[in-house]
Amino acid sequence: MLSDKSVSKLIKLEAKRQAEGLELIPSENYVSVDVLEALGSVFTNKYSEGYPGRRYYGGQEFTDQIETLAIERAKKLFKCKFANVQPLSGAPANLALYTALLEPGDTVLGMDLSHGGHLTHGHPVTFPAKIFRFVRYKMKDVETGEIDYVELEKVAKKEKPKIILAGFSAYSRNIDYKKIVEIAKSVKAITVMDASHIAGLIAGRALRNPFDDGFDVITTTTHKTLRGPRGGMILVRDSEEIIKKVNKAIFPGLQGGPHMNNIAGKAVCFAEALTPAFRTYAKQVLKNAKAMEKVFKKHKIRMIGGGTSNHLILADVFGSLGVTGKDAQTVLDEVGITLNMNVIADDVRSPMDPSGIRFGTPALTTRGFKEKNCEKVAEIMIEVLKNKDDKKIKSEAKRAIQKLAKSHPIPKRFG
Repeated sequence: MLSDKSVSKLIKLEAKRQAEGLELIPSENYVSVDVLEALGSVFTNKYSEGYPGRRYYGGQEFTDQIETLAIERAKKLFKCKFANVQPLSGAPANLALYTALLEPGDTVLGMDLSHGGHLTHGHPVTFPAKIFRFVRYKMKDVETGEIDYVELEKVAKKEKPKIILAGFSAYSRNIDYKKIVEIAKSVKAITVMDASHIAGLIAGRALRNPFDDGFDVITTTTHKTLRGPRGGMILVRDSEEIIKKVNKAIFPGLQGGPHMNNIAGKAVCFAEALTPAFRTYAKQVLKNAKAMEKVFKKHKIRMIGGGTSNHLILADVFGSLGVTGKDAQTVLDEVGITLNMNVIADDVRSPMDPSGIRFGTPALTTRGFKEKNCEKVAEIMIEVLKNKDDKKIKSEAKRAIQKLAKSHPIPKRFG
């Protein structure tokens, strides 16, 4: 029980919000009480600059053991030889990778932000874009979501990137890892997959592992579909040269002491992800997303990429319903459905008032939702968006969402 009543009140209010509403932001999820306990452990008191067996401070017996445990579990989970679990989150992990493998002015080829990529993949407003040179590839057809691999190859041969970067924040289809590896070999580029959104689906064997198709590196967050604490990680398939550069880039290059309580939480979540129950969860995430896709198709709501092959859907609500992404986010929040406004491919509207919404099924699936439940949520979403000024419909929707939330409480533990 917190003695700080102001903070305690806010924690309780946030817990109430999470319990009574439904979380559809694709990058959000719930952690187990075991992860929370590790995050709140005495490991938060300890400074541990360096790596296991090579620290700059004393008293590292148990920090070495917890970090080694997290590393070994990560390697087993993703079937690779090397892992660094110290990155504070996904963006720092990507920056560390660029620092490790590039010189100022070197070129990276990644997915365009407007076609589903991420800010850290070289958007001009970001810090890496001031140091490195980023060129981009896009979808060939936004209605099917197919990446233009022919154009990707042309750009790669022209620009000679040091890194070809796959991964996304708002892309709903699968990536042809083998094709990218083939292109990368032709220009002697290193292949990197930012798997932040789908790491849990890869770990749960619901989606293909890029390492199986020859990718060199995976960067990822440890929250989202992995259901771990907020943090980052860099995984290296088998190159000792790359992991040495990565380790040096993270410490002493970009970070000081790692957050050992966070690493303890990562170790716990990796163990959870190694269970058969987690594999069942990962597969259900995809089934639930398909169920929501079916409803949106039935109502003729345009989806970028034509639907989904993973955990998320990007819907053009402005083009289909005349409702902006910002208004959609606001009105759905009013009835207890949390998602985010999002630009769509080649959006003519601004990022702060875009045409689309982005939503997904990881958190719903953690609460035990199955296909029929997700279809119901999708129907409610569309009914509210079609009648956003109708107080009666919104009131009925809010009661329905609260009923669904109550019948599917957030679990304390998984499995």
